[in-house]
Amino acid sequence: MSTVNPNRELFLAETEGDIQACFPVFHALRPHLVPADFLPQIRRQQSQGYQILALRDEGAIKSVAGFRYAEFLYCGPIIYIDDLATLPGQMCKGYASAVLDWVIAHARTRQCRAVHLDSGYSRHTAHKLYLRKGFVLNAHHFALEL
Repeated sequence: MSTVNPNRELFLAETEGDIQACFPVFHALRPHLVPADFLPQIRRQQSQGYQILALRDEGAIKSVAGFRYAEFLYCGPIIYIDDLATLPGQMCKGYASAVLDWVIAHARTRQCRAVHLDSGYSRHTAHKLYLRKGFVLNAHHFALEL
């Protein structure tokens, strides 16, 4: 459970400096990312509606969520979380929980019907958090690599 901490700041990372400060957290989740390609990739995704929510504590970014608005025939308007990560060694401190709480509240203010995300099979700690937050396993995600 997250606690109120005056040193914690949740904010949308929009400036080049804020986005670059998020790189180590994204890299922990997506090790294939290259620092020089990160900002251009984020800028391309932002042109498609992608946003980054960052949690800063004690002067450093500890957790992030990359998300976007989407609307589907099967479920209506949602927020889809592309990426949710916390720095290694910083887990179980309530960071991801606080980030998820913000995204869920934000989805409600946007009149979204749901928050969706996909998660790798082996991310058991993350799955426990999602289930505690009320997420349910309701689909299989299929992908065809080209």
